[in-house]
Amino acid sequence: MSLPRELSFPVVELHGSPFERGRQHGAAVPERVARSVALYRTQLERRGVGAERLKALAMAMAPAITRYDPDYFEEMKGIAAGAQVALEDIIVINCRTEMMFGHAELKPTSDEPDDGCTGLIVLPEASANGRLLHAHNWDWREECVDTGIVVRMARDNGPDLLMFTEAGSLARLGMNSAGVSLTGNFLTSNLDYKRPADVPLVLVRRKMLEADNICNAMKVLWASTRFCSNNLMLAQAEGEAVDLECAPDEIFWITPQNGVLVHANHWMCPVARTKLQDKGLAANPDSIYRQRRTEAALARAAGRIDWDIIKAALADELPKPDGVLRSPKPASFASISATVATTLMEPASGVMWIARKPYESRHFVEYRL
Repeated sequence: MSLPRELSFPVVELHGSPFERGRQHGAAVPERVARSVALYRTQLERRGVGAERLKALAMAMAPAITRYDPDYFEEMKGIAAGAQVALEDIIVINCRTEMMFGHAELKPTSDEPDDGCTGLIVLPEASANGRLLHAHNWDWREECVDTGIVVRMARDNGPDLLMFTEAGSLARLGMNSAGVSLTGNFLTSNLDYKRPADVPLVLVRRKMLEADNICNAMKVLWASTRFCSNNLMLAQAEGEAVDLECAPDEIFWITPQNGVLVHANHWMCPVARTKLQDKGLAANPDSIYRQRRTEAALARAAGRIDWDIIKAALADELPKPDGVLRSPKPASFASISATVATTLMEPASGVMWIARKPYESRHFVEYRL
């Protein structure tokens, strides 16, 4: 029985060659791809980037994408063909952080919402069911409730993938059949956007999700160079996790304490704090108490953390609308910032649960590898 549209995200099944996978993606959800295109075109246009300049900026990213992995560029071509949109629009979706924040010619936007998020990982020894639990609130534009999709990808040369992402995008968060899981959080520093654009964050995330274990996923990250900062929470189902705070030129790490790892949107590693200027807290000081409140909620259930406790921690609304769970509020260019989705992952079981618009409904829909 199909689920009501207002509760679930569409599942897109992908297999075959890179281009064919992309074509299947675009053809399965063309209306959602079109919404993604419209969202980011509109944001860039309102920041002074017209259609021709957008195309030029997007296609300037093509060589970096191809250098990193030509299969990814083929997959983007396939999405464009399947959804019948321009290739530059698919590049923009996959390079949206670099495109929206990384060009000096863009008009400044003091109230532009960052891709926020609160993430957590509970190791097996701290969980009630003895399995690793990985969860995440995605805070971004409310419009993305109608661009989100779940991708299930069968691969011949590596683990199969189950991902939650924006239509048109190659990755956001997810897990694979080898037990690797990954989520990401927005970070900023004084070193961002100072070097030529290199590997888009989306592609690094995708390649990490293709790794056959946590070690090789980290090797992917250390082999990449970045245009801007980002935080990545990485886990292995059998019982390992690490938080990786990525500056453009360096990676800092945090490991679980008492079997628990939590990260919001400010630098936590003491070494990073001494070396970098955090540029995000002025706009998002809520990150400080989101971090503390989530840690405290899990600490109160030490050694017996279950999904109900995690759901409650990620549904903490104090102070509304700026809690761990963000209720919709106006953002720049008449858009709305909110928690788009809450995602729960149990990689050992190959199961993901997602609540769409969790500020309205805490109904979690199950998706399986």
